[in-house]
Amino acid sequence: MPIGQAKFGLLGGDIGNLELIETQTISGAASAIFTDIKEATYNVHFLTINNFQPSTDERDLEIRFFENGVEESASVYQYGYQYGRASGTFNESKSTGNTHIRATLNVGNATNECGNSYNYFYNLGDSSKYSFQTNHTVLIPNLGTSEMLFNFGSGILPQASTVNQIKLMVSSGTFDCTASLYGIKEI
Repeated sequence: MPIGQAKFGLLGGDIGNLELIETQTISGAASAIFTDIKEATYNVHFLTINNFQPSTDERDLEIRFFENGVEESASVYQYGYQYGRASGTFNESKSTGNTHIRATLNVGNATNECGNSYNYFYNLGDSSKYSFQTNHTVLIPNLGTSEMLFNFGSGILPQASTVNQIKLMVSSGTFDCTASLYGIKEI
């Protein structure tokens, strides 16, 4: 199997090949864009975020989509995320009109405070369907206790359009992380 490619299986059956599109090592940037996501090739995309740390304390890594090359920055995104702390407390974060969806929940900026996540995207290249996201994150936020937090949920751009770029950003300051985007090839 070529480098950058992995085979997925579910209960013994193949569901596709995971093929690396691009890896970006981001350092001290306010945003980063995956400009060639191969949306005509892949119906499902997989994005990993490793060691996300913002320069400004308690920031999300946010996601915006570009529709046919135009960044969608209006308050049209919807999301619902459930999160829990190692201490056993749980809560939710939700919106029916935001300017982004999330790749991570609030992450601190002190030593050893960072976030890691994976995100699946569906239908990005299908102009007749909405674009969906599912997300799972584990992180150390700024709680003053180094308490682990997890987050899972989903987001949507509820507009039928062709998404051809993915933007990662923070609301203020800059961030560091390694982000890898994959396509899941249909068999």
